Amino acid sequence: MAAKSAERASTDAKGPGQVDRRDRYERKRDALLGAATTLINDRGAKATTLQAVSQAVQLSTTSVTYYFPRKDVLAAAVFERAMERLRAMVDTAAQQPTPRERVSCLLALHVRLRADVIRGRDVPIATLSEVRTLDEDIRRPLLDQYVDLFRATRALWGEFPTRDKPLMTARAHLLQETVFWLPVWLTRFPIDEFRRVHAQLFDLLENGLAMPGTRWSPAPLPPGSDQGEQTDAESVPGGSGVPNFLGVATRLINEAGYRGASVVKIVDELEVTKGSFYHHLDAKDDLILECFRRSFKRISTVQCAAQRVGATQWEHLEATMATLMDLQFEGEFPLTRTSALQALPLEVRADVVARSDRTALRYGNTLIEGAQEGSIRLVNPLIASQTIAAMLNSAYDLRNWAAGMDRASAIRLYASCLTRGLFADPAAILGEA
Repeated sequence: MAAKSAERASTDAKGPGQVDRRDRYERKRDALLGAATTLINDRGAKATTLQAVSQAVQLSTTSVTYYFPRKDVLAAAVFERAMERLRAMVDTAAQQPTPRERVSCLLALHVRLRADVIRGRDVPIATLSEVRTLDEDIRRPLLDQYVDLFRATRALWGEFPTRDKPLMTARAHLLQETVFWLPVWLTRFPIDEFRRVHAQLFDLLENGLAMPGTRWSPAPLPPGSDQGEQTDAESVPGGSGVPNFLGVATRLINEAGYRGASVVKIVDELEVTKGSFYHHLDAKDDLILECFRRSFKRISTVQCAAQRVGATQWEHLEATMATLMDLQFEGEFPLTRTSALQALPLEVRADVVARSDRTALRYGNTLIEGAQEGSIRLVNPLIASQTIAAMLNSAYDLRNWAAGMDRASAIRLYASCLTRGLFADPAAILGEA
């Protein structure tokens, strides 16, 4: 950043012609970054080529390499720009006087950005999940920048004692995942409803789902409720003691993205041959799709099992959330992170998103009936169901955080971010048995 400032200062000291050339350079560079951002969000970083970017801005590939000599350099610049834009929004929100106003402001900025993108006035922010697909030497500085972004987001709650840090980390994580998932569902509303959507989303995050006085006490589900129906593609020659293809592939996808879940890594970890892999699956994309399908089957199985425990919709919801968070924190065979969506062909991606919507509809029905019976606060079911889905999906990224405490406490703390809201008294939550 300092180098860029010095470069601009040097340019300002030069003549008008040189300044004009510098402006043209910046405009073209911004156009390339905007085109690359759109392509990465649509196709993923791996499938975005310099040639595709050059075609999008109607320049030759040689002209693109003048600005970005390699594809990975361009991708790094896209993610650096995304991080800068996200940090600028957090810094703007931080100027508000209270934590509630800061969080509301940050949500409003992201909602406004989506409106501007739809109207063609701005370009979207690159999806940061694709950072994990980059090589280590490029990925590491970006991850350091992300840590700074996360800490700035957590600082929106102001200063807090050390004992509150785990809870504040969970709250910042949920807030970030909420704004990252926002573009997926926000466009289902007309733009003139965005202001209302912002108010309803903030109400959810401020006040939570639980009715006043409700305690977190999820009933355990029967063993195997998170497994669903097994498919032939999950079995591996060598006996039941060998991990299955989908479990290993899902974990690798979640940790290292599409590129990280290579066939070589999968078969090496399973200690089987490539022939065994291709006996069950025709191609790697088939594996990715099957991982998603299997995850949605598992979610549906848990949702159905939860409907058979407890007497209220709140009890059904908390049992679902606790079970899914538990398997995400376990990390051995988690749900497939939605970050892998960009690796799928567009026609396949639509099928995955449709399956995701169906699982969210179940949450929505639980919320509606819970509000009718008085066990769950009245919230917008579409907004809340998508937020629940994003929360549970991203719980996998908090497994190291959860490892620092007993599992039940980790589940209760993370759940409180949505059941009790982002501003509930930490002492009451931490002291809850």
